[in-house]
Amino acid sequence: MEILRYAAFTDRPDGGNPAGIVLDAGALTSERMQVIAADLGYAESAFITARSPGHATVRYFAPEAEIPFCGHATIATGVALAEREGPGDLILSTPVGQLELRTEQTGQGLVASLVTVEPWVGVIDDAVRTDLLRQLRLDEADLCADLPVMLAFAGNIHPIVPVRSAAVLHALDYDYAGLKSFMATHGWGATVAVVHRLAPDVFEARNPFPPGGVREDPATGSAAAALGAYLRERGELAPPAVLTVHQGFDVGRPSVITVAIPGAGGLTVSGGAVRMDA
Repeated sequence: MEILRYAAFTDRPDGGNPAGIVLDAGALTSERMQVIAADLGYAESAFITARSPGHATVRYFAPEAEIPFCGHATIATGVALAEREGPGDLILSTPVGQLELRTEQTGQGLVASLVTVEPWVGVIDDAVRTDLLRQLRLDEADLCADLPVMLAFAGNIHPIVPVRSAAVLHALDYDYAGLKSFMATHGWGATVAVVHRLAPDVFEARNPFPPGGVREDPATGSAAAALGAYLRERGELAPPAVLTVHQGFDVGRPSVITVAIPGAGGLTVSGGAVRMDA
């Protein structure tokens, strides 16, 4: 068994979000996959448990728990497979359903693109919203006046918390233990997307990830897709549109995530990945 290490949504090994990848995990138990993910310590690791022509079954583990879906580990897996087998199309069976994954060679190297499951956007109860802000150590004055706090899903549930300025975003210092307990209570197993709008179609983001045992995720494909679904639902972007999300600056691993937003259905998350231990 070979454990690969890739950084996704970047073109350099010290950027983006690291992911562990096991391409031949069919013989591994759930417990063994969890141990490997914990030992690696990355936000997520991907394990391909079955392969057939044009199809793969994949599971995702954070250091402390299995999660239903992970964007950056999927992108990294696509690039890893394309380097070994050539670019092309693949159907992934995941805990959230089937995903389309395409890899192609570009002038900037291999790029992987995944189409998410059907997204949804919903409101947050006022009392829950108040408690969320308390755990994030944010006040009402810190929030963006034009973009509400909401829930969005494109594979994982993400609270979307738009803040009014880059200064507020970069000063984020949340209660790790409190947010972890709060998210467990509400069944939110992924990240909180705290975002700031730089331009109509450009955002910067920070993603606390206490449910996975990680203080902050450097690049979160599922949260970027959820943000795209949120903007589409609210009419903030007119489809077809392309959203760019910058993330990871505050943890020293800058990343760039691209989300293509169609008029309906799943969104397409794209990015590159590079091997970290080559």
